[in-house]
Order: sequence, then C-alpha cells, then structure tokens
Amino acid sequence: MSKPPARPPSRPTKTNAAPRRPTAGDRIAKVLARAGVASRRAAETMIAEGRVAVNGKTIESPALNVGPKDRITVDGQPLGKPEPTRVWLYHKPVGLVTSERDEKGRDTVFDALPEGMPRVMSIGRLDLNSEGLLLLTNDGGLKRRLELPATGWLRKYRVRVNGAPTDAMLDPLRKGVTIDGERFQPMMVVIDRQQGANAWLTVGIREGRNREIRRAMESVGLTVNRLIRTAYGPFQLGDLQPGAVEELRPRVLRDQLGLKADEVATGRAAPLPAPQTAAKRPGAAATARGAKSGAADPAAKSGEVPGRKSWGTKSHGGGRKTESGDAPKPRSWGAKSARNSAQTGPKPGPKPGPKR
Repeated sequence: MSKPPARPPSRPTKTNAAPRRPTAGDRIAKVLARAGVASRRAAETMIAEGRVAVNGKTIESPALNVGPKDRITVDGQPLGKPEPTRVWLYHKPVGLVTSERDEKGRDTVFDALPEGMPRVMSIGRLDLNSEGLLLLTNDGGLKRRLELPATGWLRKYRVRVNGAPTDAMLDPLRKGVTIDGERFQPMMVVIDRQQGANAWLTVGIREGRNREIRRAMESVGLTVNRLIRTAYGPFQLGDLQPGAVEELRPRVLRDQLGLKADEVATGRAAPLPAPQTAAKRPGAAATARGAKSGAADPAAKSGEVPGRKSWGTKSHGGGRKTESGDAPKPRSWGAKSARNSAQTGPKPGPKPGPKR
C-alpha cells in the first residue's frame, strides 16, 4: 500500500502571524550625538569600529533603537546623561582648519579654543582661508539639524574679489549656476564698493556647499581673496574679536531654535577670554573703536571694508513682542553683551546732587 504524498508545511497567514510591535526609543547614533559624544555621522563610524556596546554586547550597525533602560558604553566607559544643549559664537581666524584632526598637521579650530571650553562640534565649516562666524555646540543632534539645507538659514558673507564686477556679470549667480554638474541655488549678491583692483560684495547663501562662494565667483571670472562670514541665520558676528568665544543665552536657544526649557542650560556660563595664540590682524583696534561708534564692519581694516548690508534679524535674540502684540526692533547684544558686561561691571547710577 502506497503512502499518501506528504503535505507541504502550512504557511502562516496574516491572521495567525505574530503582530509587529512598534520600535521604541531612539536610534543609537542619535543618542550618542545628543550626549555630546560625536555627531551622528561620527557616531556611526565609531559603531562600525566596534567602540560602542549596548547591554554588554558590542554592536556593529547603527540600525538599533535604544531606550532609557539600556546600558550604553563607548570605549568601555558608560555613557553619561545628555547634557543641556549649549551653543557658542566663535570668530574663526584665517589659517585654522575646521576639523578635530588634520592629516597634514595644521592647526585646527579646536586646538585654538580658550581653556575651559567643553567638548564641542562645529555647525557647518569654514575653510582654511576663510574667517568669521562659526557656531559651536555640544549637541550633535542640533548640529545635524542646523546643517541641513532644509533649515534654509541664510549665511551672510563679506567677500572681496579681484576684478571689477558688474550686475550683469553677477546675474547668473542670482539665478543659480551649475558648476561641474553641481547645481548651486540662487545667491543674494550686492556690489558694495570698488576699491582699486578689488571690489567688496555682500553675499548670502542658504546651502553652504564646499567652497561654494569661491567656486561661484570663479565661474564668472572673479577671484575671491578674502571671505568673512558675518551671520549664520539669526546669529551675527557683531564685534566679536578674532579667536574670541561667546555663549548664547538659554532664552535665545529657546526662542531661535525652538528648544524646550528642560533641554537648555540654566543661567549663563562665565565668559571665556580669547586665547593668547589667536590670530591678530592689523586694524583690529580700529574695528573695536568703530564698533562702539556704531559704524563698524567686523574685521574691517582702517576703513577698507565698507559697511555690510543687513538682511533680517540683527540680534542674537530675535524680535520680541510687547504686551500689545507689537514687534519692536530687536535689542542688539553687540558691545552690550554679557561678555562685555562681565568685564566692565554694571553701570553706576546717577550721582547724588548737592544737599540743599
């Protein structure tokens, strides 16, 4: 008697299959970035190198969600609690690389920071020969968010070019150009002044691609010989001196970055002095004097740099509304910032009049 043919194993149907549970927690790279260990991209590299373990097991992929009960170690050390988000304004001098390590052994931004600074990351970059405003933060997640083109923040620059630009020459940049197959978004370009063989321009961009302004100017026959970033979104360089650092107030982080009260530090850290090795340029003293008079451009050289064009908010704190709902002009920190107040102390009150 022949045996009946074997039946194929039954496949689970949608009705008897185990339901998928939603994944809880956050990606491990995000958690590392939020704790200030590294940016998300750098955290992913650390994971690939086998430097991160979760619950005693080394992980090899960043595709892992972790919760508050998971034990995370980096290089064998337990991961601390997320620190409150902090952001600093830094005036980068010429000649520093915006990198933690440089394969050519050149000085980096992080080597030149004042003593007492915690571990920070740069938001965006400035190349070796560029100077001006660079934002620093201890929050890798915030760094990533503010660097994304979708953020749409305007970066403003004072640009000196060799040549005699005209509006017709600069029109392609205002419409957007394609260079080596790479499409650049339209730029805001204003001709400020022709000065001998050079001209000063005010330039605004929203993407911040690698050497974007230099490459764009070269495409229309102009060579950039000086580039100063004066603003990154609502944050401005003001009269911050080369090599100096100033921390933004928690209120500013809440207003401008949409952070919650429990995500930022309370109070304000003590001001940090500029490092002794900071680059010093001729005309720095004149710049400081001009800033107090209200007619200065950052890093001006005895009137060489014309007054910059202003687009949008002029203060670190942004506009504030009164009880009636009106929006007065924003109060500018400038020379009245906490950094200067800490050095000079409170203003003395009016002298008492003679007794009668």
